[in-house]
Amino acid sequence: MICGVEIAAEIVALVVAVLAVTALARRLDWSAPLCLIVVGVAASFVPGIPDYQLDPEVVLVGLLPPLLYSTAIQTSLVDFRRLRGPIAVLSVGLVLFTTAGVGLVAWAVIPGLPLAAGFALGAIVAPPDAVAATAVARRVAMPRKMVRLLEGESLFNDAAALVALRTSIAAMAGAISLWQVGLDFVWAAVGGAVAGVVVGYVASFVRIRLLQEPVADTALSFAVPFVAYLLGEVVHGSGVLAVVIAGLLLGHKSPRVLSGSARTASRHNWQTVQYLLENAVFLLIGLQLRRILTEVGRSGLSEGMLVLICAAVLAATIVTRLLWLIGVAAEKRITAAMGLKRRKAWPWRYSVVIGWAGMRGVVTLAAAFVLPPETPERVVLVLAAFVVVAGTLLVQGTTLPMLVRRMGLPGPDPAQDALQEAALLHDMVRAALARLDEITTPEDPPEVVERLRDRLQGRTDAAWEQLGRQSALVETPSDAYRRLRLDLLNVEREHCLKARDNGMADDVVLRRVLERLDIEESMLDRDEEEPPQDDRELSAPASMANACKHLAHDWRDVEPSSEDSCAACVEEGLTWVHLRMCLKCGNVACCDSSVGKHADKHFRDTRHPVMRSYEPGESWRWCFVDRQLG
Repeated sequence: MICGVEIAAEIVALVVAVLAVTALARRLDWSAPLCLIVVGVAASFVPGIPDYQLDPEVVLVGLLPPLLYSTAIQTSLVDFRRLRGPIAVLSVGLVLFTTAGVGLVAWAVIPGLPLAAGFALGAIVAPPDAVAATAVARRVAMPRKMVRLLEGESLFNDAAALVALRTSIAAMAGAISLWQVGLDFVWAAVGGAVAGVVVGYVASFVRIRLLQEPVADTALSFAVPFVAYLLGEVVHGSGVLAVVIAGLLLGHKSPRVLSGSARTASRHNWQTVQYLLENAVFLLIGLQLRRILTEVGRSGLSEGMLVLICAAVLAATIVTRLLWLIGVAAEKRITAAMGLKRRKAWPWRYSVVIGWAGMRGVVTLAAAFVLPPETPERVVLVLAAFVVVAGTLLVQGTTLPMLVRRMGLPGPDPAQDALQEAALLHDMVRAALARLDEITTPEDPPEVVERLRDRLQGRTDAAWEQLGRQSALVETPSDAYRRLRLDLLNVEREHCLKARDNGMADDVVLRRVLERLDIEESMLDRDEEEPPQDDRELSAPASMANACKHLAHDWRDVEPSSEDSCAACVEEGLTWVHLRMCLKCGNVACCDSSVGKHADKHFRDTRHPVMRSYEPGESWRWCFVDRQLG
């Protein structure tokens, strides 16, 4: 019983430490993984702290599958297909290059180390950790394409690195041919991919036919990564790859096979699991240092030699990644210049930033502990792996934000996102309104049909209201509705709680009512967007920009009827939200997100087809006739 209490106390202490350190790191804008490792290292030397030993099987079988799955289900399969070439270059080519480069350096600096053991260390330090890199990337507003590339790399490089490690360990035990190495990689990829596809489609079938409630579906989703991993390993493929493939498929299919409540529950549950697991692992990594140093002290190597070995391995790990990325950029530029391939050259600054975003994490240290006990200089290799994890987080993790800013990489623009969201919602609402006209019958109450139309139109208007540099200065109608409705929801909730405390209603009824209030409140909540990073002109997103004869027309320059106001709103005593200018006559009026909707009224009165945004820094256009953004 005492043992059980101690285990429970240790788990609670671990969770509390994770919550405290991550909250402090977020407040101070520091790297949470690095802070957790530092706290873990410091705690490992405190008397009375248990001597935690990171079991590699627990990490590789118990922690890695759910961590990879939680990332995979949130990764766009469409984006992955689009970036599959660069992802393969990083997750396979770079892993093999790092394995060879670091392996040769380790073989050269560690006395008596077999070359196969050096390659094993190279495979151990080859895969970067996406958690650390993307956490920094989002904090400094790195371009989304680069973030997706780092996430895609992290999903697949673990599989390549673990196969390379398994091959290196086999080579230490005896001779192994190059043919066998290639066959191992091919079979690991094929077996893992097939296992992932099978598990993904079976889980989708079960979700559609058998599971109809969020709780049961979430329970199934918790089993999927482990089933995929085990099936991949049973067929002697890559269990890690099987988990990733299954997660990508299920994440892509979930909007069609799951209800909204099931998707919401699954998303929240997996975000919680991911948060606890990935942060707890970094804390556990730091707690390993005391044990590692104790074992290294019996290796017989001098402190100076150990420092040289660790520094050489760390430098080789960083340099090989940079060399590979610079080589990729050079190859793309050469082939593009020679016209051999129809693709854009890879910008040098992209290569530098992605090359520097190579922080290592949990897989590196767990893989180091997988080395067999009879491995020559095993404790030195484990120490070198630990130094690579801590060193890359310290050196690269703390300097990556500065490098991104110095390179001048454009981050995501919230205004551009808002324009794309508004255009997408507009098209969705048009389709819904067309369907409403089809299914409406004379027996349907007119007030219900009108209520549906107002609700659809209100959602679109709220999206358009997010545009404009003046939105922070003027409260939009949707903002006013949100403010007032949240206040009313608080009053309703308080009344419901008073009824609960006074025993006026059954608890089941009260919970049902509170759940409805919570759902409505969650629909009103929205994250505050950061302001744009620069003064870029806001134009229609390339993926959604359309063309029609009206948008393509060469409109002559006209003088705006007003410099900073909607004359119709001024006359009627209304407050406008966004200004639009007719490209044919120059009339300046408010858009549909305003109460007056005078730009739309101007079109109905004059049939002038195209308007443009008259907000500062916005150049996109809108065709009233074809209802297209251009």
